[in-house]
Amino acid sequence: MTRSQVEALQNKKNDTEEKARLIDLLIHDLTGPLSVVSTSAASLLLKAERYGPLTENQRRVLERVLRNARKAQTLLHEMIEIYRSQEGLFQSDFFSVKHSLEESLLEVLDSSAPEAAERLAGARDPEDYRRVLANHGIFLEMGGRYSQTLFCHDQRKICQILRNLMSNALKYRRTQMKVCITGDVDLCVSVEDDGRGIPEKDHGIVFERFVRLTDRNETPVQGFGLGLTGVKTLVEAMGGEILLESEEGTRTCFKLKIPPLEPPGFHTRRGNVSERVDPERKESSGR
Repeated sequence: MTRSQVEALQNKKNDTEEKARLIDLLIHDLTGPLSVVSTSAASLLLKAERYGPLTENQRRVLERVLRNARKAQTLLHEMIEIYRSQEGLFQSDFFSVKHSLEESLLEVLDSSAPEAAERLAGARDPEDYRRVLANHGIFLEMGGRYSQTLFCHDQRKICQILRNLMSNALKYRRTQMKVCITGDVDLCVSVEDDGRGIPEKDHGIVFERFVRLTDRNETPVQGFGLGLTGVKTLVEAMGGEILLESEEGTRTCFKLKIPPLEPPGFHTRRGNVSERVDPERKESSGR
């Protein structure tokens, strides 16, 4: 390797480290102000006896402020989880994949379709729950080992992956989204939508940071498209893999596979290597 090549590599490394420091500083400096905005807006909405009554217009504005402040907080927390995963830091625990899927879907709908989220939260029984989902073009399928037993990994990161994939599918679907959970050793997840699809030549760039496909046509545009980038980063850091199946004009399906981690109580720092464990060793359900 020539001296100029060595210098170029060193400059690239320095640039990467500097960007990482700036992002860390940005995350740290945003946490406090966002918390203040969120708490203040919630107080004005919920404590009329202390701050006085609100007009209907004032209430709508404050609800919008609170909703968007919480969205920003969620994005910030997800960025933190991505950086923690890149350091190989995971909190292992046994948890129900089904419950995590349902909670993640409710969070996504609460942001994108509040009325649907309200109906879903009020579902009386499993049949009513499925009916509400079907009326909104959403179909969930649970099979394999983890439909009955618990999965061991970092639940927060699994939920982050599910939220981002479902949010992406709901954004680009025509009428339907289908989520399928399977797997007897590794956790296997597929999230499919019936949207316009992605041309094969664009499959690589959908995972690139700050790139978004407008209406999934052939023209990539700049934007804060961190969702799929974060998903890919998390999945690979967790020792898994993610695949994209799509053709222009038809469906799009993201498929991923994640191996389980070692038992609860271990904070792992092991890069992209995860040890397999037996979920049936833990008999309790939920966290």
